Amino acid sequence: SVKLRAASDFAKQLNIHVNHLNRAVKDTTEKTTTQVIAERILQEAKILLKHSAWTVSEIAYALGFNEVTHFNNFFKKHVQLSPLKFRSV
Repeated sequence: SVKLRAASDFAKQLNIHVNHLNRAVKDTTEKTTTQVIAERILQEAKILLKHSAWTVSEIAYALGFNEVTHFNNFFKKHVQLSPLKFRSV
């Protein structure tokens, strides 16, 4: 399961202050740390939906979501499709 989901989690692992991480990521990618993390989780979700037989629940939990509804809302917000619809397209 994905354990590092927040900028502060990554900063702690890197032993740097979260503000330093956020500034470095913004300078390098022109995106916030939160956006970069969300894009990576979304990329993994898309791969798992298209190339695994895992249920949406299994994918949600593997990606660190405690509730399937949170995963569904996250996915739909970014892709404008539910995970199941995305899988069937």
